[in-house]
Amino acid sequence: MKNKSLVVCDREESYVSAFAHYITQKEGLSFQVQTCTDLPHVLSIQEKERIDYLFISSGFSPDDREQIKAGKIFVLTGDDDSTLRPDETGVYKYQSGEELLSELIRQCSFGERTDNVFLKKIRKKQMKIIGVFSPVHRIGKTTYALRLGQKLSERANVLYLNLETYGGIGGHFPEGGQTLADVLYYARQEKSNLGLMLTTIVGHKGKLDYVAPIAVSEDIKAVSGEEWRSLIEQIMEQSIYEVLILDMDEGLREIYQVFYACSEIHMLTLKDAVSESKLRQFEEELGLLGHEELRRKLIRREGRA
Repeated sequence: MKNKSLVVCDREESYVSAFAHYITQKEGLSFQVQTCTDLPHVLSIQEKERIDYLFISSGFSPDDREQIKAGKIFVLTGDDDSTLRPDETGVYKYQSGEELLSELIRQCSFGERTDNVFLKKIRKKQMKIIGVFSPVHRIGKTTYALRLGQKLSERANVLYLNLETYGGIGGHFPEGGQTLADVLYYARQEKSNLGLMLTTIVGHKGKLDYVAPIAVSEDIKAVSGEEWRSLIEQIMEQSIYEVLILDMDEGLREIYQVFYACSEIHMLTLKDAVSESKLRQFEEELGLLGHEELRRKLIRREGRA
């Protein structure tokens, strides 16, 4: 599939270079990015090929911009109230590359064409899904899951999701920005391209990609097991990730459905009698409830005392 053409035009050469660098460094995107600092350059590109997406400074007048034909036109505005033509979308120029890309996706990904026009077609093995869980609390489960993800990310594309009732925003994860709640929202949309959306939402811990936890506990409790399964399937089908790490606790609704989606479940425990009794109770519960198959997925790991 031919890459989509994206042109950035602004008289500030440093600005267009920085924006283009950000776009080209994003994994999973397949844009052919070209930069311009004047209108004749854009028109010369237009003569040779179709421009699918154009970001152009409001410093070029509406009459100048009218000469350009593009699939979607975004006008980079400053603090002034710029005049926009009916076929243009205004975006504030002085925001992060992530926010500019998010605006592009919001405007385009729910349109009539909903195939993966943004995503490179990547052949990959079946995704490995690692659950991390423990009936023992304050055992270092999230620290373990993140370290595991960072280790695996040295040789694979890894995504970490925190499905805990209280994921700890402001602790392991910075405050602000989009969270797993936004990912779930996009996953529920009939025409969404979740793989593309993830490129604008994920944070990074070294080579490991992660999504910040849901901020309100009642919101995560309201998510059904079927919704979690649907989210996992979309990540598997649409994203670049080869490994998915799910950090879970018992507050997750219909948690057994999520367990069944896992390739393996890392069960953290300690060697003291109380911890062992909790783990034994959990394993016995699996048998009593008819989930014997899940017991074969459990891999014991030593937790933090």
